[in-house]
Amino acid sequence: MRALVLSDTHLGAGRAEHLVELLGARLRVASAILHAGDVTDDAVLVALARFAPVHAVLGNNDHGLTLPEQLVVELGGCRVAMVHDSGATKGRAARMHRRFPGAAVVVYGHSHQPDDSVGVDGQRLLNPGSCIERRRAPHRTYALLDLVDGTVRDHRIVALDG
Repeated sequence: MRALVLSDTHLGAGRAEHLVELLGARLRVASAILHAGDVTDDAVLVALARFAPVHAVLGNNDHGLTLPEQLVVELGGCRVAMVHDSGATKGRAARMHRRFPGAAVVVYGHSHQPDDSVGVDGQRLLNPGSCIERRRAPHRTYALLDLVDGTVRDHRIVALDG
């Protein structure tokens, strides 16, 4: 099971196809697509769903969208939790472990800063950054998760430019 992980796309109305063009063939190898909020236009989720099932959470800029604030899904036998804003860096690992006990991976966004780190009890914390608005990050990014038989086989942040 390969999950393509996105967050903070911030695409306005009529711009969903820009994301499809940007990600191109990467979408065709995904078994699932995770979006950690700030979608801003439901058409983005519809466009992504042409390639794989989409799981998404509500971001602070997702006005008018009906999405959960947090979500836990099972992919490849692994529990994957999703939330847009994980709060301050300090204390994040313990906070996410308390909020999502038993999750192998916690996917989050909001900061536009990619993060692939290990939290409490080996829980993976994964922020894909943004493939559209890098802000202070050196590159525009997304993430990939390979989940097989209840284990995280591979996890990586991928730069789109640079």
